[in-house]
Amino acid sequence: MASAFNPERQESNIDSKIVVALERISEAFRVLLWDESRDTTLSPIQLQILIFILFHQPEKCKVSYLANEFNMTKATISDSVKVLLQKQLIAKLPDSNDTRSHIISLTDIGRGVAQKAALFAGKLEKPLHKLDIDQKEVMLSGLLRLIHELTVAGIITLQRMCFTCTNYKKQGENHYCKLLETTLHQREIRIDCPEHVSGL
Repeated sequence: MASAFNPERQESNIDSKIVVALERISEAFRVLLWDESRDTTLSPIQLQILIFILFHQPEKCKVSYLANEFNMTKATISDSVKVLLQKQLIAKLPDSNDTRSHIISLTDIGRGVAQKAALFAGKLEKPLHKLDIDQKEVMLSGLLRLIHELTVAGIITLQRMCFTCTNYKKQGENHYCKLLETTLHQREIRIDCPEHVSGL
């Protein structure tokens, strides 16, 4: 059977092995996020919303943007926002540019919860410390390429990485940022850039 999860196919197909390896890593994320959610009595998506708001500009902290960010319906995000409002972890602020929408901000309590929750992936960084810089750069390069291709295919709906930005330019084997007016080394390619301007 031509499934990546078929062990017999994995023996002769490196793509299948990579897919299964990525699935195992995504499982680790799920486990760590669920562990954190049990500690806070919040759902994983509610925690992800708090973490996102903690690190991103106010104009991105709206229900419609969050729905695209997490590839969920507005109704699903709205339900999570209602719970976070009830728990007084967030507040809704009027949007001066659009009277039909609100900007979601963290309350003091919400900021504390978000700061603690944002550390949930720390256990995944520890194994990476054991890799040398060349191994990390090869891994990062492959992951960035994969994310870009998944974005182009419409599987990932929203990205703020260099490859999808109008300020990015490929110069031979080099990467160049027109905004910073500088060549970027492989390890300097951003995956979540605050100045990202979508070119897709």
